[in-house]
Amino acid sequence: MSLLRTREAVMRHFRASLRHFELTEQQWRVLRALSSVKETEINDLVRSTHLLAPSLSRILRDLDARGLIVRRAQESDLRRALIAISPTGIALMEQVAPMSEAIYAEITRRFGVERLAALQAMLGELEAEMNAYASESLPGDLDE
Repeated sequence: MSLLRTREAVMRHFRASLRHFELTEQQWRVLRALSSVKETEINDLVRSTHLLAPSLSRILRDLDARGLIVRRAQESDLRRALIAISPTGIALMEQVAPMSEAIYAEITRRFGVERLAALQAMLGELEAEMNAYASESLPGDLDE
């Protein structure tokens, strides 16, 4: 619950900024992921954004309708689509980025550079431990 409350306290500031550009936090997450690659498959985008495939499909449909992404069929398998951010999407990101950077700067100012770095390191360690825990066989599993 502490992680959820903290996430909400942080995201509240970003949502207000994104709302100004008629974006949801999930749409912004997709655009940020797409801005770091030339193009990608939907399955890779699911992994990089931590969104469920049905949600991502809806988000991509909305972003496509706004002209913020481009889809094309993969040459080796026409059933598979490749997704890229469009020039319009890049232009929107350039508008949103300064507000986002200002929020990050304020978080850093309020919490402190060292404390924020330590928190990020500890969260990374917790994530790694939980991923390792999930891959281990638990006592009482049916396989035993």
